[in-house]
Amino acid sequence: MKVFITGAGALLGQGIIRALRRSTLRATIIVGDPSPLSAGLYWGDAAYLVPMAKDPEYLDRLGDLLRAERPDILIPGTDVELPILSANREAIEKTYGTKVIISSPSVVSIANDKWLTSEFLRERELGFVPSCLPGDEEALIEECGFPLIIKPRIGARSIGFGIIRDRDQLRRAIAEQPGIVIQKYVGSDATEYTAGTLTFDGKCRATIVMRRDLRDGNTYRAFAEPFPALNAAMAQAADALGAYGPANFQFRLDDDVPRIFEINARFSGTTGVRIHAGFNEVEMCIRLLLFGEPVVQPEITPVTILRHWSETVVRPGELVTAPLVLKKKPEGRDRP
Repeated sequence: MKVFITGAGALLGQGIIRALRRSTLRATIIVGDPSPLSAGLYWGDAAYLVPMAKDPEYLDRLGDLLRAERPDILIPGTDVELPILSANREAIEKTYGTKVIISSPSVVSIANDKWLTSEFLRERELGFVPSCLPGDEEALIEECGFPLIIKPRIGARSIGFGIIRDRDQLRRAIAEQPGIVIQKYVGSDATEYTAGTLTFDGKCRATIVMRRDLRDGNTYRAFAEPFPALNAAMAQAADALGAYGPANFQFRLDDDVPRIFEINARFSGTTGVRIHAGFNEVEMCIRLLLFGEPVVQPEITPVTILRHWSETVVRPGELVTAPLVLKKKPEGRDRP
């Protein structure tokens, strides 16, 4: 088979590549990214430069690649590609015969916007974080008190995140940072978790929950255990969301209630970490979509995972320098 993975410069895209490399699938891996200096661009069997998702030529150029390579599967490896690929999934699959692992526009919209995430969970009586938009903060203060959290409605990692301890600080934050959501401060750093789910035909088929430590908004230490009650809660949320394939839920325990503060309608930055606990979600998705093999909940191996820096070495003549020019990867070099 042949799998095309975009976002080779992102933690997400790189995790997907690593998971596929560690799978039992015999896949030819095609990778793409806008920058020739993206490490993951040199982990595939072939690599292309592709435009940014906001580029007006993005879809046309991606279509040229799909027409040339005819991959069986396309997996987006960045958040910014999700809306445009979700809106065009049906056309891509029909035109190029390539299956796209991506959820519907409504699911992507709920996940991209943290206010919509909170409202979605609240309306379904799931573990939500009490939230409001600027203008309704007094009611939230009355209900929850301080501290509160502010963050962009649409954003990634910890960019724009702030802890608010009084009304003056909140007023300044609202004036200085448009487009925010205001939320109750829940749980603690010691009770933060990340979860992966796989959903098909409206039913969650597999889950994994890991407790995590964060650095710069990313998981840098993860602790995998079975966590049966927490997995059941995430499966319930995944059933309600109805993603197509992968979704990522981030939550904290607050008085023993898992309160979900973020949903990502995609694979996760910890996809490449979960494989060490026996959960290869990329392989499970591909086996279902290409071979009709049902997704079966794997047994989670209890492990502690410590992430660290590594290097990819690019030698003279190996740099990907032009769009749509195939650069074959020398066999066995610098693969994750």
